[in-house]
Amino acid sequence: MTTQSTIIRGVVRSADLGATFVFAAEGALAGVAAGLDPIGLLVVAFLTGLGGGLLRDLLLASGRPAAVSDGHYSFVVIAAALAAWFLHAALRQGAVPLVVALDPAGLALAAVAGTQKALEHRVHAVPAIFLGTLSGVGGGAMRDLVLNEVPRVLRTDIYAVAALLGAVVVVAGRAMKFDPRLVALAGGLACFTLRMAAVHYGWNLPTAGR
Repeated sequence: MTTQSTIIRGVVRSADLGATFVFAAEGALAGVAAGLDPIGLLVVAFLTGLGGGLLRDLLLASGRPAAVSDGHYSFVVIAAALAAWFLHAALRQGAVPLVVALDPAGLALAAVAGTQKALEHRVHAVPAIFLGTLSGVGGGAMRDLVLNEVPRVLRTDIYAVAALLGAVVVVAGRAMKFDPRLVALAGGLACFTLRMAAVHYGWNLPTAGR
């Protein structure tokens, strides 16, 4: 294994685990808000934290998905769910900006990890961008369906577009053979910045009825 491949795999795993924690915490907080009991909250946390990565790995057909073969993912989800259960009041009352930033942070990490992993499996640039976007939005869509809501990706201001931008930056950076760590950072920042700007300014894509 080359040094660059080792670096890329490290970047992918770190971003993937980070996204899992952030999304699982966000899913657990949504479960708290919906009045779920601890088991229901844990189920929603697992779906939100691991759903996008599971879909990505299944489409890559690269063996058992990382969320199943690597026990660290389950421990990360459980830790995030416990933190949300015990700290939800403080998070919602004293740290609103943190709660608001959870989703864009998870979206950025997942989009970067998904795109990098797809490229490592020699997927063409266009489907790699799709897989990166799917990694970012898949878990949240599962969460919303379980909570009987229209998936956020279908209705929220510049959501999938932010993941798409992050994925495009990663693909472009890898094509130009930049350091994969810098590429991951640039892609993540692009996704996070666009999503936070959309939340702040209320940006939305046009719809057919407007």
